[in-house]
Amino acid sequence: MSLISTQNDGMSVPSSAVAPAAGHLFVAPRPPVWKRINYRMVFVIALLMLPVFGFFYQWARQEISGGIINYGSYFEVNLKAMSSFDMNQVSGRETDIPPKFRALEGKRVLLVGEMWAPRDAGDGSLGYFQLVYSRTKCCFNGPPLAQHFVDSNVKRGAAAYYSDGMVRVWGTLHIRFRRDPGGVIKSIYAVDVDKVEDMG
Repeated sequence: MSLISTQNDGMSVPSSAVAPAAGHLFVAPRPPVWKRINYRMVFVIALLMLPVFGFFYQWARQEISGGIINYGSYFEVNLKAMSSFDMNQVSGRETDIPPKFRALEGKRVLLVGEMWAPRDAGDGSLGYFQLVYSRTKCCFNGPPLAQHFVDSNVKRGAAAYYSDGMVRVWGTLHIRFRRDPGGVIKSIYAVDVDKVEDMG
């Protein structure tokens, strides 16, 4: 191949000295998007989306189950679903509770929520506390409702300590109406607590 080119004036010059014509720069075509995706990029995107998938999974699982998931040896019960129904706070009766939650009487359950108004035994341990799905959502948006509170009685030999965050409570659920001296219902659920786990 010749390295010599001839210009219009007849003089011969090396071809390397000839400047490319303006507007004719050669650029390699970009590969399609699917070819530019590598495994590292997929991993990073999946990692960023993990919390979104986790939230959607938990939401879908609770929606499909109606708030009760049967694991065979125990039931995981959604506290918000269990307390989201209308009931007269004085004349309410057990039949006002949705049947699927009444059917949990005497069953071993797992409840996730927040502790409310604990009374400790002096060493920080609790013999009794109330459990709600959210202190801020159930107790400060209008008057508290009896169905939002689960009386939690810690069994002898079990240990429970106050936590300001979310906790898992394991125990046996009962439908048990508790009223104040004026007849106002204070709670309708009670659980005999076997174990409390701090989720913080």
